[in-house]
Amino acid sequence: MLGIIALDLGGQAIHVTNQSMIFRTRPEAHSRLVGCYMLFYSVGSGAGAIASTLVYARAGWTGVCLLGAGISAAALLFWALTAHLTPAARDIAADPAPLPAI
Repeated sequence: MLGIIALDLGGQAIHVTNQSMIFRTRPEAHSRLVGCYMLFYSVGSGAGAIASTLVYARAGWTGVCLLGAGISAAALLFWALTAHLTPAARDIAADPAPLPAI
C-alpha cells in the first residue's frame, strides 16, 4: 500500500514540475501547452503499456525491467544533449545567482 501511495505522489510531483517548467517558457500559451503536454503524456503512456506488454510476453519481468532501464537511459541521454537549449539553462549561464549561505 505504501508503494502505491509513493508512486501516486511521485507521478503528481512529476506533472507539477513538468508543467511549471513548460509554463515558464511561454506563459501566454498556457492552454495550448497543457493540451500538448497531456497529449504526448497520454501517447507515451499508451506506447509504454503496449511495449511493456509485448516485452513481458516474450521476456517476462526481466525484459520489462530492461526496457524501462533502456528508455530511462535514452531519456537521460536526450536531456544531457539538449539541456543547454532550455531557457532556464541559458539564463543561469548568463547570470548565475550566488548560492545562499548556509
